[in-house]
Amino acid sequence: MDHAPGGPLQDPTGLYAAAQELLGDPDLKGLPMLMGFTGFADAGHAVEQITAELLREGTARTVAEFDVDALIDYRARRPRITFSEDHLEDYSPPRLALYALVDGLGQQYLLLAGPEPDFQWERFARAVVDLVEKLDVRLVLWTHSIPMPVPHTRPLGVTVHGNRPDLVDGISRWKPIVSVPAAIGHLLELRLSGAGRGVVGFVVHTPHYLSEAEYPASAVTALEHLGAAASLMLPTDRLREANREIERQIADQVAGSDDVRELVEGLEERFDERSADAPQRSLLAAMSGELPDAEVLGAAVEAYLASQEETKDGDADDGHRGGAAPAD
Repeated sequence: MDHAPGGPLQDPTGLYAAAQELLGDPDLKGLPMLMGFTGFADAGHAVEQITAELLREGTARTVAEFDVDALIDYRARRPRITFSEDHLEDYSPPRLALYALVDGLGQQYLLLAGPEPDFQWERFARAVVDLVEKLDVRLVLWTHSIPMPVPHTRPLGVTVHGNRPDLVDGISRWKPIVSVPAAIGHLLELRLSGAGRGVVGFVVHTPHYLSEAEYPASAVTALEHLGAAASLMLPTDRLREANREIERQIADQVAGSDDVRELVEGLEERFDERSADAPQRSLLAAMSGELPDAEVLGAAVEAYLASQEETKDGDADDGHRGGAAPAD
């Protein structure tokens, strides 16, 4: 395993190498952490698109990198390599790492991303909990996407779960009790919750007939919820533009096929019937009930951060005056 920049820092599990100067950086303490793993329930390639978008600017700093040779089954998910005329080049090994990133408003956050481990889940979970505790992460947010019988012409639904009632209660329309195949994100949610850390998962409902294709709307929906929950301004503009072209292509296909049109209309009818009597709280909806665009979301986050700074300044002034608020 290649060590992350700055040399290794002691890892009790032996699964990761960390950059000592970053893991010990006080500016990286207490930040929100996002998680996304490819290889499980990635309908619409949502997690793949999210990871690519967040890492696109090239400003990510590697805080820790995991030993993928100990975690990944290469024969089940073979890495890509390019055969170029008469030689091989551009071997792309899998990478599972924890990054430090900056959002559109200059706020730092952490991202744990890469392929879902095939092996040693409990050991990997211990390693993640260890990193979370070293960085004093208070809130962990993760996402994946599942195929659902819903129309692309309606806002994508999101099922939310976790141990933060302020971010979970009243948001999900779909509240099943069902046994499902577990993902590493599920195990991490359990272990992080047991370690006393706030953790919330967002499951995007992607139209089942689009689940095998790259569907930017799923990634946008996930990024909106992750950003709202963590008070971050995450990039969605490029994905929104890509989705406009996808929507045009879908509209052409629907118009050109009676069978497809009947399928979508039937899903719309059932969706509207079920939604009519299901009031739903949203982390994103404005007072009008419409979803705000990126500019409105940015303004809201800026206002929130400004209010936090004012609170801190007020507390500092009280401390400088040597006074404390009178007891009730």
